Amino acid sequence: MPSNEDEFDDGYAKNGEDPLKPLNIKEKPDRLTAVALKDSSEEGSLPVISAAGRGKLAEQILQIAYENGIKVRSDADLAEILAKIELESPIPSEALMAVAEVLSYVYRANGEPNPFDVVLKDVMDEQAKNQNGDKDDE
Repeated sequence: MPSNEDEFDDGYAKNGEDPLKPLNIKEKPDRLTAVALKDSSEEGSLPVISAAGRGKLAEQILQIAYENGIKVRSDADLAEILAKIELESPIPSEALMAVAEVLSYVYRANGEPNPFDVVLKDVMDEQAKNQNGDKDDE
């Protein structure tokens, strides 16, 4: 005769996972990680990592940002990548697109013109010019 455990299997007790939990929800990390970036676009260079920390230090970085009206964007995966980089180092190329997205958000949140839009507009204008030039040659 089967034991009571084998009579009804709802899937919860066997593997400890909730089958109804949405897949897009990530667990909160055990330790908070925060990274501060310094904009170096006026100097013509990439943003650099000006501060990074975990735990209490991360909380202090966030507190300083909030107290100074600095916009904060949460991206735990990107913060983990950038926290491993040496301070005052430029952003590595692997993280450039993610950092550009964060900076774009910050510029919009501050009501400032997004410098990435200017670069994109210049590229689009150049492509349109080249396409129109090709049509004129026909």
